[in-house]
Amino acid sequence: MKTFEKYAVSIPEILLPENIDLSSWSVIACDQYTQDKDYWKKAVEAAGNKPSALNLIFPEVYLSDGNMDERIKNIQKQMKSYIDGGVFAPAAEECIYIERKTAYGRTRRGLVLCVDLDKYEWKPGSKALIRATEATVPERIPPRMKIRNGAPLELPHIMLLANDPDDVLVGGAQKVSAKNSPVYDGDLMQNSGHITGWAVKGNEAEAVLEKALAKLYSDGTDANGDTFLFAVGDGNHSLATAKAVWEENKASLPADSPVRYALVEVVNIYDSGLTFEPIHRVLFKLDSEKLLNAAAEKLDGTVIEFDSAEKLEAAVSDKNADGAAYGFVFNKNGQVQYRLLQTKIKDLAIAALQPVLDEIMAAEKADKTQIDYIHGSDEVLELGAKAGNTGILLPPVDKDSFFATINGRGPLPRKSFSMGEASEKRFYVEARKLF
Repeated sequence: MKTFEKYAVSIPEILLPENIDLSSWSVIACDQYTQDKDYWKKAVEAAGNKPSALNLIFPEVYLSDGNMDERIKNIQKQMKSYIDGGVFAPAAEECIYIERKTAYGRTRRGLVLCVDLDKYEWKPGSKALIRATEATVPERIPPRMKIRNGAPLELPHIMLLANDPDDVLVGGAQKVSAKNSPVYDGDLMQNSGHITGWAVKGNEAEAVLEKALAKLYSDGTDANGDTFLFAVGDGNHSLATAKAVWEENKASLPADSPVRYALVEVVNIYDSGLTFEPIHRVLFKLDSEKLLNAAAEKLDGTVIEFDSAEKLEAAVSDKNADGAAYGFVFNKNGQVQYRLLQTKIKDLAIAALQPVLDEIMAAEKADKTQIDYIHGSDEVLELGAKAGNTGILLPPVDKDSFFATINGRGPLPRKSFSMGEASEKRFYVEARKLF
C-alpha cells in the first residue's frame, strides 16, 4: 500500500463488485433517515436479491431494536460471503475520483483515499493533522465499535474537508483520471441522483497527489508549526470509532495494518457542489427579550428592530455585514417581533452563540427539551411566532473562516451546520478489506 506518511494519506486497495449495478448495490450512509424506517424498507426493496452494500452496513434506525449482536454477526458473515463468493473484482491499488450529481442539480466532486488514524484526533484542543469539526459524544462510540471490530470489510461514508482554494487535490485527481474510463457509473436508489467514479492510479497520479498534499500541508501550517490538513465534514463519530478500534487492537497488529487506516472521501470545502447550511435554533419556555438582551451583552452586540421576516432574513444573510448577525423571532403581547443582533464576531457565528445559549439556559435551569435544532428558516419563523418560543436565525456558513475558527476555537458545537440535504450524503460504493 503506497503511503504518504507525512500527510497521513495512503492509497487503498479498493474492492468494487463485478458488473456493478449502482441502483441496487449503493446505499445511503447508515446515519441518515434515522427516524424513517419506511426509507430503509424501500432500500431493501431496491436492493432485492442482488448483492448490495445494504447487507454490509448497520442502518442506525435499527440501533434501538434490541437485536444488535445478531445483526452484527449477520453483517460480518455476509461480508465474508461476498469476499469468498466472487462478488468483488480483484482489489486494485487506487484512489477514486468521483462526481456526484444530486437530485437538486448540484455536482459534488470528491476523492476516495485512506487516512492514517494515528494522525487524527477528535478531542477538543487537538492540533492533529485531521480534526473533528463538531463536538463528539463519547457515549456514541462503543456501540459503533461492536460493528467495526473484527469486520472483514470497511465501506466509507466519512467525508473530510480540504481547505483548498486552488483545487490542487481533487482538481488534480480529476485531471489525471480523465484519461481513464469510469470504474462505475449509474443512478442511485430512491431518486438520489447519479454517481461516476474514475480510478486515480499509477506513477503520474501519485506524483500529482503528493505535490497537492505538500501544498495543502504547507498552507495549513500555522505560525506555531501546527498543521491542520483535513477537517471532518460528515461521519465524525464513525471516524472516532475507527480510531478507537485501532487503539484497541494496535498492540496485536502490524504497524501497517489496514485497521490503522480509514477509507474516506475528501471534498474541497470550496467545491461549488458542496452546500453548507446553518442549523438554526429554537428555544422554548424562556423569556425571549431577556434571552436576547443577555446574548447582546455577552456578545457585545447591537439590537436592531425590523418590521418583517423578509427584512430580518436579508440582514442575517448580508455578506457585507461587519461581523456575525443573528435573527431573533418571538411573540410579544400577540405581535411577532423581528430583532437583529449585530456583532463584530469574525468566527463562525454558531461557535460564539452556542456557548452563550448554554450559559443562559443553565442560569434559567432549562433542560435539553427547551432547545431544538432546525434546518429551514421557514420553520424557525413559524415556531418563533408562537407565544413562549424564541427562534434564532443563523447566517450562512462562511467557508473562508471555517478552518480558522476550528483551528482557533476547536470543534464547533453539535449541530452547527449541515452539508446538503439527506439524500445528498455519501452513498456506499467502494469497499476494502479490514480485519
